[in-house]
Amino acid sequence: MRIIRKIAPWQRLGLALLVGILAVGIAAACGGEDPTPTRAASSGQTTATQAPATPTQAPAMEDLSGDIEIDGSSTVFPVTAAVAEEFRKEHGGVQVNVGFSGTGGGFKRFAAGETAISDASRPIKDSEKEAAEANGIDYIELKIGTDGLSVMVSPENDFVDCLTIEQLHEIWKPESTVNNWNQINPAWPDGKINLYGPGTDSGTFDYFTEEVNGESKLSRADYTASEDDNVLVRGIAGDRNALGYFGYAYYAENADKLKILGVDSGEGCVVPSPETIEDGSYNPLSRPLFIYVAVDELKDRPEVAAFVDFFLDNAPTLVREVGYIPEDASVYDEGRAKVAAAKQ
Repeated sequence: MRIIRKIAPWQRLGLALLVGILAVGIAAACGGEDPTPTRAASSGQTTATQAPATPTQAPAMEDLSGDIEIDGSSTVFPVTAAVAEEFRKEHGGVQVNVGFSGTGGGFKRFAAGETAISDASRPIKDSEKEAAEANGIDYIELKIGTDGLSVMVSPENDFVDCLTIEQLHEIWKPESTVNNWNQINPAWPDGKINLYGPGTDSGTFDYFTEEVNGESKLSRADYTASEDDNVLVRGIAGDRNALGYFGYAYYAENADKLKILGVDSGEGCVVPSPETIEDGSYNPLSRPLFIYVAVDELKDRPEVAAFVDFFLDNAPTLVREVGYIPEDASVYDEGRAKVAAAKQ
């Protein structure tokens, strides 16, 4: 049986003193130094006898924090989301929130001062400029890449490979009476065409209707519309009679689920690809992509300025990775000059 002896308070005090004395003795025997700083008699400077503490660093870029609100084009969304993901690997204290309410929806929020950056698949309209000016929002426009707006059907569709601009116009014009495939080509099936496309706030909708129907926003309304291109991908992929359009990057990401069509603008059928978009042979559905940045956000918020700089530096790689065509280096250099001027 183990015997437990009680230790009186005075005995505990004695043991504590003994441990303290032994510790000092061991430190001295091992060459330990008194950690208390001593003053040099002649100079008045403090001489530390232990390793100096790590000096306080000036705030570094890695110490950035805050939230950056971005909204706008669903076409530009994959690029901005990719940039945001890479940016946060270096600046984990910054939360970048990227939405895709459409180019028009993004500009509404941007003009109201709700976002720092607006993604756009078309240039800003005069009415949107006026709204921003009315709210004191000054901005710069930065071109970040080029997209080939693409026309899609289901992989189960084995009868359509190419459509002319005129055929697209007959299908999509407001007064269209084309409802079945055989109304376009008698050799095609007598099946109802189920249309899919972006909503009316989308820059893709604006661009497509202008190029195909001759006027922005001029379109038939009886189609499945969504600002989320992934909804369109799913709808088209699962419907043999589907026909729809959206940005090339969403096709590139879902090429195994979709069949892309060539477009004939009068010089023969051309299928969109990185090569045909870049060399201009895929027309007239190639269009520029932009981000718009509020000047006050650039000036007053270092995290926004750092994000925009990061965007321009990494756009050539990330724009291509998501399926669009990057610009020449001179375009990004011009963007950097705009940013530098805006910060002053």
